[in-house]
Amino acid sequence: MPLPFLTADRTFEAADDVALPFEDRDRWRRPYRPGPWRVGVAALWLLLASYVLFAAVIIALTGTVNEAAVVFGIALVIIVGALRLLRMGVWVSAHGMRQVGFLLTRTVPWEQVVAVRTVQQPVRWLGLPRTVQGQALMLVRRGRASDDLPVLMTTHNADFLGRTAAFDRAADAVEAWAAENGQG
Repeated sequence: MPLPFLTADRTFEAADDVALPFEDRDRWRRPYRPGPWRVGVAALWLLLASYVLFAAVIIALTGTVNEAAVVFGIALVIIVGALRLLRMGVWVSAHGMRQVGFLLTRTVPWEQVVAVRTVQQPVRWLGLPRTVQGQALMLVRRGRASDDLPVLMTTHNADFLGRTAAFDRAADAVEAWAAENGQG
């Protein structure tokens, strides 16, 4: 029985050349993968949420519905926090650049972007107050002071800690988006 999907000498069909769904430039997408620190912390939060949900079921079977609803609400808050943690980062589309934080999201249209550049400077380690020497991707906006540059991502944040090559690829991708849209 031939297995054509396992052989390297099969002929490619014309359907293989169809653009992939993520090629829609109007959709917001992150030009890099979330880092292991971010994914690991979110996985731990989801594991905690599963225990809290199990506790809510036990409380619902043995206690009152109000107590179970409170515990279920706590589990939902933990799940929403884990999902928001996974969503954090820099997102790009044909409309502009979006920096998604845990509580705040900032969107900058490409018309307001003057440049996106990588600079060597002290950066925060995993978002904590401690700073170390590293690289940061900075956003230069039209009408803003040069000392008020927002940091988009760094070599020591949860996505790129210990992955300098991944930071370089992600910074190049964001800079390419800025250049393609007439900025930088």
